[in-house]
Amino acid sequence: MTSDDPRSVPANQRSVRRHNLGVVLRHVAEHGPRSRAAIAGETGLNKTTVSSLVAELIGFGLVRETEVEMRGTVGRPALPVELSGGRVAGLGLEIGVDFLSLRADDLGGAERHRAYVSGDNRGRPVDHVLDQLAEMARAALAALAGEGVLTAGAVMALPGLVDSDGCLLVAPNLGWSRVYVPNELTERLGNPAFPMRAENEANLGALAELWLGAGRELGDFLYISGELGVGAGIVVGGQLFRGAKGFGGELGHVTVDPEGELCACGNRGCVETHAALGALLRAAGLHPRAGVGELAARAEAGDARTLDALGEAGRWLGVGVASAANLINPAGVVVGGYFAPLARWLTPGVQEELDARALSAEYDGPRVHTSALGGDAAVRGAAALALRRVFEDPAVVAELT
Repeated sequence: MTSDDPRSVPANQRSVRRHNLGVVLRHVAEHGPRSRAAIAGETGLNKTTVSSLVAELIGFGLVRETEVEMRGTVGRPALPVELSGGRVAGLGLEIGVDFLSLRADDLGGAERHRAYVSGDNRGRPVDHVLDQLAEMARAALAALAGEGVLTAGAVMALPGLVDSDGCLLVAPNLGWSRVYVPNELTERLGNPAFPMRAENEANLGALAELWLGAGRELGDFLYISGELGVGAGIVVGGQLFRGAKGFGGELGHVTVDPEGELCACGNRGCVETHAALGALLRAAGLHPRAGVGELAARAEAGDARTLDALGEAGRWLGVGVASAANLINPAGVVVGGYFAPLARWLTPGVQEELDARALSAEYDGPRVHTSALGGDAAVRGAAALALRRVFEDPAVVAELT
């Protein structure tokens, strides 16, 4: 081991160096191509240190020199460095009530692999669902490896309460309880070198909006996710708020009608009983297996019953959202999941209830925004979260090879 090998320095110096590697990588990711001198000036690190760190990041395959020279200064033109997306990817997986989804995104945000399988997972044995998801993951990992792409980690989006250990405590719409999904999948994949974790799907959708969507400008917002259930992700000060045990954001189980219909969670009159997809399909007079596309097509055609159902669902959803807004005072509300393609007809009711019930409405109340990520938000958030460990500690790439 040579004296200039980073591993030859004391442990405390190594930890500082790893920290600084993350500082430089995140700076390039957030601000775009930068010369070494610019990175030094903007981060406060000295030029010699930055040159060494950039060289190490280039060695890891995480940044590269661009072909465009930065001129306008005295002396030799500088070659800026930019993210190099092709070396590392994050794997996102999602278990939905009626689908399984997978997406691998690289460090630059480009999609490297995608798989989607439709099918009702309610009533299916847990092992069968996880076996199928593992098969999808194996195919993705083989495809990435074939392209020379390392997998930094995997995150699973789950429709229910997920604790800090990754246990799916309960998913009412799936009928699952106490399933350690990351452990189960890790075992099925033969204990891969990268970590696996699980998170609530609405939380991951909120992170996707924060990093990739409308949330970048909002900072504080409530992300609403609609599927067969209704969930929410809460972002405060640019950080996801999970609550003491990770159970924050269960907007679908906020009571809005105490004498109302029995919910899958066991309570009555939850937001889900009025605004979840199943309730909306029933109100519109459609078959329970009908999809969002048919709802949108009927609404577009001006079907009165469908329009009434959408308007009523939007109002009930707005009642729940207004209660949340009075608690957390968000800058905005982002509507995603299955709500996104129906936003044209749902959001007027949501905004109307917000304006009527949120105490901040008279001054500078939250506005409703439609997610551009749609149904991909959770799985994209999962892939992005899996990559965060590389941005926090780029040296982990050496441990994946």
